[in-house]
Amino acid sequence: MKNEITLIKVGGAVVEDEDRLQRLLTDFAAIGGRKVLIHGGGRKATKVASQLGIETRMVGGRRITDAAMIDVVTMVYGGLVNKRLVASLQATGVNALGLTGADMSVILSDKRPVRDGVDYGFVGDVRQVDGHRLTALIESGVTPVMAPLTYDGAGHLLNTNADTIAAETAKALADCYDVTLIYCFEKKGVLRSPDDDDSVIPVITPEDFERLKSEGIVSDGMIPKLENAFDALEKGVSRVIIASADNLDGTQGTVIKKR
Repeated sequence: MKNEITLIKVGGAVVEDEDRLQRLLTDFAAIGGRKVLIHGGGRKATKVASQLGIETRMVGGRRITDAAMIDVVTMVYGGLVNKRLVASLQATGVNALGLTGADMSVILSDKRPVRDGVDYGFVGDVRQVDGHRLTALIESGVTPVMAPLTYDGAGHLLNTNADTIAAETAKALADCYDVTLIYCFEKKGVLRSPDDDDSVIPVITPEDFERLKSEGIVSDGMIPKLENAFDALEKGVSRVIIASADNLDGTQGTVIKKR
C-alpha cells in the first residue's frame, strides 16, 4: 500500500492576497503527512516588470518571455515569491525547501518552438520530472516548494506554467505515492456562472468537459487547467480537485473524474 501525499498548487491571485495567503499556509502546514506546494506568481511578475519599465505581452493567456522577462520571472518566482513562502512555512514548523527545475535537475523542459507565428521566447514545455529525486527529498522530511521555472539541461531557466508543473509532478510521484492534487485559487471551484460564486460544478468528467467547453461555461485559463487534471488522472494520480484556497482538505470544490 502506497503512502499518501498531497500536492497543492496555489495561483497568483492568492499569492498576491497577503491575508488569504497566510491562511492558506497555515492550513497547508496543518496537512498531515507528505506534501508539496507548487506556486504561481504571474501578477507579481507583471507588477515588477512594470516597475522596471518592461512590457508584459500575453498571447492566449501565456506570457511572452523574452530575455528581459526571463530575468524578471526568475527574480520573482525563484526569489521573491518562493523564498517568502519558504520562510513563512519554516515559521510554522514545516521543513520547506524552495526549488526550481534546475535544482537537482528535478524538472527538465524543452524550449517551446515557434507556434502559429508566435515566438514565446524562454518558455518551457516539461520533458521530465525526476520523481525519484523528489521522493528522496520528501522521505528525508523535506517539503518541496516548487516555483514555475524549469531547466533545459544546458544552463537555461525556462518560464513554465505552474498548473502544468503541478500535474507533471503529481504524475511523477504517482509511482511511489497515492497522490491527491488540489488546484486552489480565489474561487470555490469551477463555476457554472462566473458571476455566482456559489454555482460550483461538483463533478466534471471528460464528457462534461467537452459539453461545458461547447457551451462556453468553461473557457480561457480553465481549459488547460482541466486538461492537465484529466491527464494527471490518466497517468496514475488518484484524485484531482479544483477548490478555493480556503478549502485545502478537498471536502468542497469541483472533483475531476476520469469517467
